[in-house]
Amino acid sequence: MNLELKPELAASYTNLSQRARVLTETWVQENLYCPACPCDSLNPTPTGKRVVDFSCSECKETYQLKSQGHPFRDRIMDSAYEPKIEALRKGTIPNFLFLRYDIEALKVLDLFLVPRYFMSLSVIERRKPLSEYARRHGWVGSNILLGKLPIDARIPIVNGGYEVPKDFVRVSWRRFSFLREKSVRSRGWTSDVLACIRQLDQKLFLLKDVYAFEEELARLHPENKHIRPKIRQQLQVLRDNNIIEFLGNGAYRIS
Repeated sequence: MNLELKPELAASYTNLSQRARVLTETWVQENLYCPACPCDSLNPTPTGKRVVDFSCSECKETYQLKSQGHPFRDRIMDSAYEPKIEALRKGTIPNFLFLRYDIEALKVLDLFLVPRYFMSLSVIERRKPLSEYARRHGWVGSNILLGKLPIDARIPIVNGGYEVPKDFVRVSWRRFSFLREKSVRSRGWTSDVLACIRQLDQKLFLLKDVYAFEEELARLHPENKHIRPKIRQQLQVLRDNNIIEFLGNGAYRIS
């Protein structure tokens, strides 16, 4: 994997955002592989295709690229809200690639993947419509709430200017791929409970520790009036898929 960007590819562009887009999209096309299967390349999708930037010719996984020159925060501005929610509900939402570059050094610094099976209604936020004075007045965008995802949802591909081994990336993808078979609402619950466990920042934890997040989970899932039983259900899901281990007497361990 060559982490250098090619400035000559964007020489005809004067707009900085357009230059960055051309450089990073070309870099992905020339260097990135599919994390979900053995395919060693990704193909760009036709210009103007909503939500999707790249796809894998073998397993058909799709990817959207978000790139910028500064670290990604907990809230990332993204495309139109309604198409994103529609794709989420239909199961066609893509995987997300978050790429950070150094525009002066012309180098990729960081790249991490958030698999589509971690995307849920809990992490897509509706932005306010653009004002009547805006060129696209009334348009409604979305935010991706990275801060609400468990750290497991971020699979590093490039970290601090160094490539992460390809085998590690693909093993990380497969570890939570069981979520693909779940509904949007179900995987949202699993991800949210896992995020609560990660907030504890400890290997060993108790059921009562997770119950402490009851109010927060109730806000994320207002349609559910039985939060504690749902927490226990999701702990069982995580246990059955070897993400956590039940030690007995309400105690658990997470790797």
